[in-house]
Amino acid sequence: MQGLPLVSILIWLPILTGILVLALGERGIALGRWVSLVASVLTLLFCVPLLKAFDVSTAAFQFVERVPWIAAFHADYYIGLDGISLPLIVLTAFMTIPVVIAGWRVIHTRPAQYYAAFLIMEGLMIGVFASLDSLLFYFFWEAMLIPMFLIIGIWGGPRRVYATIKFFLYTFLGSVFMLVALIYLYVKAGNYEIASFQALPLTLEEQRWIFLAFLLAFAVKVPMWPVHTWLPDAHVEAPTGGSVILAAIMLKMGGYGLLRFSLPITPDASRELYLLIVALSLIAVVYIGFVAMVQSDMKKLIAYSSISHMGFVTLGAFVVYAIVMNTGGVQGAAMGMEGAMTQMLSHGLVSGALFLCVGVLYDRVHSREISAYGGVVNTMPKFATLMVIFALANAGLPITSGFVGEFMVILASFRASFWFALFAAVTLILGAAYTLWLVKRVVFGPVANRNVERLEDLDGREFLILGVLAAAVFLFGIWPHPIVNLMGATMQHLVSQAVATKVPL
Repeated sequence: MQGLPLVSILIWLPILTGILVLALGERGIALGRWVSLVASVLTLLFCVPLLKAFDVSTAAFQFVERVPWIAAFHADYYIGLDGISLPLIVLTAFMTIPVVIAGWRVIHTRPAQYYAAFLIMEGLMIGVFASLDSLLFYFFWEAMLIPMFLIIGIWGGPRRVYATIKFFLYTFLGSVFMLVALIYLYVKAGNYEIASFQALPLTLEEQRWIFLAFLLAFAVKVPMWPVHTWLPDAHVEAPTGGSVILAAIMLKMGGYGLLRFSLPITPDASRELYLLIVALSLIAVVYIGFVAMVQSDMKKLIAYSSISHMGFVTLGAFVVYAIVMNTGGVQGAAMGMEGAMTQMLSHGLVSGALFLCVGVLYDRVHSREISAYGGVVNTMPKFATLMVIFALANAGLPITSGFVGEFMVILASFRASFWFALFAAVTLILGAAYTLWLVKRVVFGPVANRNVERLEDLDGREFLILGVLAAAVFLFGIWPHPIVNLMGATMQHLVSQAVATKVPL
């Protein structure tokens, strides 16, 4: 496949297929479903030559494509991949397939528009991770809000309008501050290239304001405490596919933005304000873990669990400064960032799988309340086995993917401060508590009621989706080396950027 614009294909194949499915309409939905599935599988397959040809020994961007876009603003269609963006693009392509299959029989209202929205959103999300021009990045970043807005607003629950507006306002208003920062940097650099922004000498005052502007945009997307309140509402009201993509991919964009923009563009301000981020991260890890324990709705519990686990991402990204201050060097500092990336990838698999499990139960009983279940293992043994696997991965059990990222972040935190590591490790206890409480109440025990008594176990379609995800969780947990190796050189380069001094002498 040499010579093919593979990155552009990953972006535009799902977008154009989504438009095609829209054109087929509701009358051609039988064909539209298959077209959507084929396109999502092809998108994943096009990732394979990128993974095979990717040079892990360099931090330079690879598979670069560049053509003029808006000449008046010196903005180009400029895309490429490195060790941060490629794993997230593969995760996006991988998780779109179960979303398409999961909606096969359960989406009856405007199914063509449903599939089109997810395919278009897939292409836009890949565009976010691949953009090397900040204006192009902002275009994809804002555009992907539209299909998610429609997904929650059309196919969501009873309070979908409230959840949709809250989701849109939080994310859009945060992004306005990012746009202001990008325009300021453009005036300074003369173009919108992210690399140009990273090379700009900026005073500490400039860096502080730019850092805070980026933080407002990316903290909402992570989401960090206290701007997290939109997420539980969005998850509860979104259809199953919307919850999966929201948890598996969209939350990762906040962490990606911090790694791509905040640390390398404003390293001095990041060093000065890192304790703020660490404090907010630890609050999310501990406090939100307690909040998850008191939830009665399965989706809300998993949503709060996501906020707690994403606290590890921001903790791992910024603990590098404490390590450098304590040791006087960067030895081992990359482990925190590698742990943050690994946690993002693992959380994408595990949280997406848990939301699919909730969707399986909801399709049968039409309730997300934990009290509506009990003894599911007696009637759905295959489902119960897979749900317990994902629950244990969510609790960070060794040999599952959930353990790898959390262990790396805790180890890096220990090098920075015993107290950072202690508070971070609390989430292992809290995670086990609320996850096992969920499993005990839903899966185990005697059959609780007639609804559970009448449950049918997984069909072939559902077993395939959850089985593949379970295999990925175990593979990632047992053999994380390929992923860590993929991002190694990029992370080392990012650490050198993050600890550099850009203040003009």
